[in-house]
Amino acid sequence: MDNLSEALEKLKLASTDSTTDRAESCLDCLLKALANNNTEASMKIQEMDILPLLPTLLNPQSSCTPKVANIIAEVAKNEFMRSPCVDAGLIPPLVQLLNSTDQEVLLQTGRALGNICYDSHSLQAQLINMGVIPTLVKLLGIHSRNTALTEMCLIAFGNLAELESSKEQFASTNIAEELVHLFQKQSEHEKKEMIFEVLAPLAENDVIKLQLVEAGVVECLLEVVAHTVDGEREEDVAQLKTASDLMVLLLLGDESMQKLFEGGRGSVFQRVLSWIPSHNHQLQLAGALAIANFARNDGNCIHMVDAGIVQKLLELLDRHVEEGNVTVQHAALSALRNLAIPVVNKSKMLSAGVADVVLKFLQSEMPPVQFKLLGTLRMLIDTQAEAAEQLGTNGKLVERLVEWCEAKDHAGVMGESNRLLSALIRHSKSKEVVRTVIQGGGVKHLVTMATSEHMIMQNEALVALGLIAALDLAAAEKDFVGSSLVSVLHKLLSDERSAPEIKYNSMILICAVMGSEPLHKEVQNLAFIDVVSKLRAHENKTVSHQASLTEQRLTAQS
Repeated sequence: MDNLSEALEKLKLASTDSTTDRAESCLDCLLKALANNNTEASMKIQEMDILPLLPTLLNPQSSCTPKVANIIAEVAKNEFMRSPCVDAGLIPPLVQLLNSTDQEVLLQTGRALGNICYDSHSLQAQLINMGVIPTLVKLLGIHSRNTALTEMCLIAFGNLAELESSKEQFASTNIAEELVHLFQKQSEHEKKEMIFEVLAPLAENDVIKLQLVEAGVVECLLEVVAHTVDGEREEDVAQLKTASDLMVLLLLGDESMQKLFEGGRGSVFQRVLSWIPSHNHQLQLAGALAIANFARNDGNCIHMVDAGIVQKLLELLDRHVEEGNVTVQHAALSALRNLAIPVVNKSKMLSAGVADVVLKFLQSEMPPVQFKLLGTLRMLIDTQAEAAEQLGTNGKLVERLVEWCEAKDHAGVMGESNRLLSALIRHSKSKEVVRTVIQGGGVKHLVTMATSEHMIMQNEALVALGLIAALDLAAAEKDFVGSSLVSVLHKLLSDERSAPEIKYNSMILICAVMGSEPLHKEVQNLAFIDVVSKLRAHENKTVSHQASLTEQRLTAQS
């Protein structure tokens, strides 16, 4: 340490008289001390206030510069030294050095900046604002043969790409082409992994997704999949997952997805289809998720159903009924749900037996699977009266729905259960379905659903309750009373925030329950006529008209 103290004192003198030779020997001593005991040497450098001297030594023309940058990189490995480095004003001169043509200067400068800004989003954002991204992308292109420099750039990209503010800058460069070009040259697993770690955060941006697709990244990914699908080594399994996950991520962008779909004739789309019957769970998962992403517009959905993709998904699901892979189940159900959205697909999918296969997962205890199962059935029966009646009279299904309507720990499952229960009634308009729901104890959940914070759910519940009242009021009477339906309707009509559709359907329901003596009494006791008469002046003409009709009904039966 005595030698270090002496060297630091000499460095102070050398920094003032610009004697390069003297400075070089001092810097060598510092580097040696840092190599022997980094923490202790760093503390000594801090104690003797050396950091503020270093900006003047970071001269692009000086032979000392690589060593100074190396010292800063070593010092900044210590968390306690990073703020002092910033306070000493080291970042601006280091950023300037990224314009150097000296590869050693570039390498040590990149290390220094990376270590100073490690794990600090605010400092990384500062670098982005100083324009380092275009500079680093340019360096990657120029020095792609320099392994150490390439790795430095990739590490920097990996850190900076996590920040949302970086995406726009990356999108304005040719980063996609550079990364794809670099990837094509790699044979080592570790190098490919480094590039993957940059591609994943960048591919979250839709503009960059398209740039990557146009640069040929998909061909690279498909090649990785082909080479690793049968591999048993840990690195093969890891690369297969990374490549297939990235493929799915690229399909989340509308433009990139359509480019790869190519009207259903794209070679990439065809390759992805071949993953579904694969024996590999990761590929099955990626294939199903890819189909779900391709199925984000009606045209694609119609084409895929006509092309027989539903059968592939059903065969996949059948393989996972017993002791199945939950992620594959979830992905396949997601794909079926999306495919079922266009009206013309519903009857085709029902004829293909989709509902029967989906019902096999009714006993699943996994909320993600439950959620997608419910959504798929709800999409399938939309406007399909026969299917709605068939499912709505399935006692086991209704029993399970009522059970899930109470799944308070899983709001998504609870909401979808309520919506499907309502949909079975609304689309079938069947007395048998209504009776099955009443017997299964579903009425109270529909009444609760009418108080939802989501207007669409409120409305669906009110329409279903109106049909129950119209089709079998006597059977529902006890549940209507027990669930305080009339009080709920009074609140909805009294609440100024209630949407016009909610007020309209609430009044329709009030008129429908008047045929029940106990419910009629409740209506009279809550002075509904006062609330309804105020609604005659409602700005919505439909609400106003229904208020007049409801008032007449209430008056006539008072």
